[in-house]
Amino acid sequence: MEFQFPLHPTCEVKQKLNVMRKIIAYFVILLITSMSIQAQSRTITGTVSDEQGTVLVGASVKVKGKNLKTLTNYQGKYSIQVSSGHTHLIFSFIGFESRDVKISGRSIINVKLKYSKMEMDEEISTSVEELSRPKLDNIRGYTGKKIMHESQAMYFADGASVDYYQVQFNTEGYSTIHENGYKNVNNAPLSTFSIDVDRASYSNVRRFLNSGQMPPKDAVRIEEMINYFSYNYIEPEDEHPFSVSTELSVCPWNTKHQLLHVGLKGMDIEKDELPASNLVFLIDVSGSMNSQNKLGLLKSAFKMLVNQLRAEDKVSIVVYAGAAGLVLEPTSGSNKQKILESIERLSAGGSTAGGAGLALAYKTATENFIEDGNNRIILATDGDFNVGASSNAEMERMIEKEREKGIYMTVLGFGMGNYKDDKMEIIADKGNGNYAYIDNIQEARKVLVNEFGGTLFTIAKDVKFQLEFNPQRVKAYRLIGYENRLLNDEDFNDDKKDAGEMGAGHTVTALYEIIPAGSDESIYKIDPLKYQENKDAKEIRPDKNAELLTIKLRYKKPDGFKSILIERSVQGKIKDRNELSANFRFSAAVAEFGLLLRDSEFKANASLEQVVELAKSAKGEDEEGYRSEFIKLVQATGGLAKLEN
Repeated sequence: MEFQFPLHPTCEVKQKLNVMRKIIAYFVILLITSMSIQAQSRTITGTVSDEQGTVLVGASVKVKGKNLKTLTNYQGKYSIQVSSGHTHLIFSFIGFESRDVKISGRSIINVKLKYSKMEMDEEISTSVEELSRPKLDNIRGYTGKKIMHESQAMYFADGASVDYYQVQFNTEGYSTIHENGYKNVNNAPLSTFSIDVDRASYSNVRRFLNSGQMPPKDAVRIEEMINYFSYNYIEPEDEHPFSVSTELSVCPWNTKHQLLHVGLKGMDIEKDELPASNLVFLIDVSGSMNSQNKLGLLKSAFKMLVNQLRAEDKVSIVVYAGAAGLVLEPTSGSNKQKILESIERLSAGGSTAGGAGLALAYKTATENFIEDGNNRIILATDGDFNVGASSNAEMERMIEKEREKGIYMTVLGFGMGNYKDDKMEIIADKGNGNYAYIDNIQEARKVLVNEFGGTLFTIAKDVKFQLEFNPQRVKAYRLIGYENRLLNDEDFNDDKKDAGEMGAGHTVTALYEIIPAGSDESIYKIDPLKYQENKDAKEIRPDKNAELLTIKLRYKKPDGFKSILIERSVQGKIKDRNELSANFRFSAAVAEFGLLLRDSEFKANASLEQVVELAKSAKGEDEEGYRSEFIKLVQATGGLAKLEN
């Protein structure tokens, strides 16, 4: 048995006093440490903007090497606590180059961020093996085409994989393209079409190639690939809002033919001079949008757009899934924080009531209409409409009815696998608008920041081309691309006939492949006509000094209803290759690449080697890296398929 003896009272008191002394000493040390830290810590404030001085809302400011971070507010301002041990701040924002800034005792640090230039100098492998399995840092899309067995997996940028049973098979939709053939000048001297400033096809084709697949032939719209790139045409110098340029030379892929290059350049408008905007963001938040390369990328893209807005601009946000709803009442561009918070709260789920969404967006835009302003709906979706007005015909009739109110449309496409290009194109074409495909954040910056004016501000609508070829110079011609933009000859003078719109600063390029007069090349034969004169090309005497053609254009002012006519005669001097502009050479390279991707019956002697040679000779300064990217894309394509003859 153990016995415990009670402590002497004096010992117990001493023991308690020792414990209290230790506790007091601990708190004194804590207090001194805290006061010391407080004495050493301080607040750094400042503003984050781009190189033009536009503030960046939501930019990240982080203490280097520490988990201390803040974001800029709606004025682009920030405030962050640092201590003496903190030496650097890291500033970053989507689409911009991050900056590492030394603190050096400063309490105010203002930073300007540069737009990030795409790196195009690294070598790109041309092996099928490397391209067929997308790299983790190069995912642009995957349609399930390469899934052959349930044991196979595909990899995503976050490092996760998904097995065979989770892959959604390819249900993408594209309108059929029947390539333009040659027209005999004796029977069809006029070529009439609507301009097309859409660029979606190029970035969509790029997505396929970057994921190790050849694009579907009907996804390759050559005119959109050509018009993805800007060209250095002369600025407008008269009362018309665009200039007209022409060049003629030997056709690179068929030296028996000639290639005619026609370019338009829309007038530039400074951002401060643009009219006030009434914008309605129409955002698809259905279940099909629930992925990082859809709704996630969409949010980042719209945040970049919000940073471009001015106080006089206003934004409403309409969303649709199983139903449509207004999630942001019209809000001034000065209240960027409120707009950004509304975008950030978006989440995806449910079916896709696209028709209801369009109806509510038009209603919202109409109620907030700005006279003499820019009234526009910006639709962002994968195009998978499956509830309500879903057929192409229904959608077309709805949009044609609404566009008469003077409300324009910009369509932004996202995602892959279930992407509905055909519906997106109809909405843009019929809605007095333009169409772009966003496959990465650089493309978002290109469309919504670099080309802000051209994407959102129309300088001319219902722009139509009509070329009349002279049989003394031309035996036959073929318009390259624009298959879904062809018009009847009589439509040119019909002001009720809809055509394409042109944005501020936009360039539009059209190429014709020409069989010169006097050529013995057979085009096609038709039986002799019974009721009118049978014309034979052999009876027409070629004259190299005669005019080549006459170009006529019709357009309306953005708020006008009567068209204005421009007419230009073109002498058509045939230039040697060393005389050709970079505009001619680069557009020819893109067109030739398109012919190869389509495996066109008109590709003749086209080759990837020649495409690369032409494009390299016309790369120029290439500040944004788009032409360099094209060259690398062509080089990589050689490993995917044998495109050459």
